[in-house]
Amino acid sequence: MSNGVEKKVVVIDGQEVALNGEKNILEVAKKANIDIPTFCYHSDLSVYGACRMCLVEVEGRGLMPSCSTPPEPGMIIRTNTARVLEARRTILELYLANHERDCTVCERNLNCRLQEMSARMGIKEVRFGERKEKVPKDTSTFSLVRDPNRCILCGDCVRACREIEGIGIYDFTLRGSKAQVEPAFGKKLSEVECVYCGQCAIRCPTAALVVKSEVDKAWEAVLDKEKFVVAQIAPAVRVAIGEAFGLPPGEITTGKIVAALKKIGFDRVYDTSFSADLTVLEEAEEFFKRLQKGERLPQFTSCCPSWVVYAERNYPFYLEHLSSARSPQQMFGSVIKNFVTRLENVPKEKIVSVSIMPCVAKKFEARRPEYVHGEIPDVDIVLSAQETIRMIKSANIDFKELDPVPFDIPLSAGSGAGVLFGVTGGVTEAVLRYAYERLTGKELKEVEFKGVRGLESVREAEVDFDGRTVKVAIVHGLARAQQLIREVREGKRYYDFIEVMSCPGGCIGGGGMPLGYPDYLAVLRKRAEGLYNADRLSPVRKAQDNPAIKFLYEQWLKHPGSETAEEHLHTRYRSRRRISDEVIRIQEAKSAQKVDVAVCVGTSCYLKGSYNLLQGLLKLIKEHKLEDKVSVGATFCLERCSQGPNIRVNDEVISGVNEENLERVFNEEILSKVKE
Repeated sequence: MSNGVEKKVVVIDGQEVALNGEKNILEVAKKANIDIPTFCYHSDLSVYGACRMCLVEVEGRGLMPSCSTPPEPGMIIRTNTARVLEARRTILELYLANHERDCTVCERNLNCRLQEMSARMGIKEVRFGERKEKVPKDTSTFSLVRDPNRCILCGDCVRACREIEGIGIYDFTLRGSKAQVEPAFGKKLSEVECVYCGQCAIRCPTAALVVKSEVDKAWEAVLDKEKFVVAQIAPAVRVAIGEAFGLPPGEITTGKIVAALKKIGFDRVYDTSFSADLTVLEEAEEFFKRLQKGERLPQFTSCCPSWVVYAERNYPFYLEHLSSARSPQQMFGSVIKNFVTRLENVPKEKIVSVSIMPCVAKKFEARRPEYVHGEIPDVDIVLSAQETIRMIKSANIDFKELDPVPFDIPLSAGSGAGVLFGVTGGVTEAVLRYAYERLTGKELKEVEFKGVRGLESVREAEVDFDGRTVKVAIVHGLARAQQLIREVREGKRYYDFIEVMSCPGGCIGGGGMPLGYPDYLAVLRKRAEGLYNADRLSPVRKAQDNPAIKFLYEQWLKHPGSETAEEHLHTRYRSRRRISDEVIRIQEAKSAQKVDVAVCVGTSCYLKGSYNLLQGLLKLIKEHKLEDKVSVGATFCLERCSQGPNIRVNDEVISGVNEENLERVFNEEILSKVKE
């Protein structure tokens, strides 16, 4: 093998493969077109190596996990030896022994990684027992369902929530055969800081986490002859739904989706790109006014409902900086219930507004009280791309053979700018196309702002608006958003406009999109390119040039920022508090001027040493004889898990407290308040 070492190659299943910076044996195998099975490996998450499905046999070393073993020149690797196959089968049987086996009625039937692997490995029987104890499902949110009985402890949800969103609502609890993955103290998803993004569900290889289905409600609506059912289709959906029917990621299937919905029974089908154009005009007009006055900058986008609810919980001081423009979904919902009802001469009570979204958090957004008027919501039903695929299949429609059908008029047309809302940076680019002309009074001839494009988690660009430099930032993934906002608050960065999306790649990586891609980044790139192609092919590429938008303003809204537009297309945000209100009192002060301290002992902070902090804090209070002046309690979540351990002093949350800096924090944040 000396020649192999010199040439930097490995031999895998008898095939020489040159090394070129591959991080692990799994990547080398893919290069050689060898598909090694995995559960816990995802290209955009850290390597975990928990599931052991990817075991290979390395000569001289034995069985090794291919995801976490770096390749070395001269390695001889075999992926299908008797030892490897037996190990994989045993591992699968152990998973199945602890997993519900009612596959025929499972949400993920025929789209389940565990089911697929069992068939692939030829599992005919399970030598171990079955799960006897049933744990209740968590159906407490509008967006997600968590079924612990289907969990195989792969940890994908733990890493997704922690690494992509920087929140970490899940973690491993208990030990041995009783081990579980769950939120802190077994709380429901509705009781913790879940932002309903669905990144956990889209990576879950079984059905332990799934999108909460509204398919039955949608069928009930379209089959009711008394109802007038109107659908809107989000931009990102058009480059993804085809994947479930054998088409490549990124292929634009807009016309086929419209045709399928018409066959199912929808009365009208519109393009959410239209209301994205509305968002552009309203949000850009707002941005223009702020630039002129130099106030409430940076302006944050408000299209992503996960980001909005996260900001409401963690950044109450920035809520006035969020654009007041509703998301495109909610703008179109308002248009349907307040304009289409007159256009079609149908009573509002008979219209059913259905949105088809890539996003799971849109289900939560549609139920926000701001968007419900007299018990009538602007959007009645939100279907994810996954649910829409299910409806198309159950309607016996041959999707690939459908002839394309156009959107309904007069609200059919969306500009290329509106289509870009589906990819990270797209909202910024669409706003810049309008804001440039609005600010300078000049025509924008080169409409593509390529500086804001890409899949890097944080990007920034400076745009010259005829002598006025506008600085913008784009960030996707709330973990990186937290870092960026911290630097903005500390004065290390300055921007006029910041776009935040919670999902990787923006809406193209939404939690409701099609499943089953370990190499998710490659799929996101193809979906992004599909949207850029849709923009290039659009006859109208700027929102302000969209004739359908002009028609709506002429017929109803008058002009961007009008009183009518403010009433129907804008909203306000509020500070939200979660289970941090639940405090277990350990020491109650008697003084009327007491200082109230709560230490987070939720899973994430507890693992970082918050219990020791609690003990140290009580000791310091006793040393200073402040038992009558300082109340101390334990709480379950202060919403900043990635920055913990966290404590709350009165109404202020302080992050990053540890045993080393506890005395300083005590002196500065607690003792100083007692002396006041």
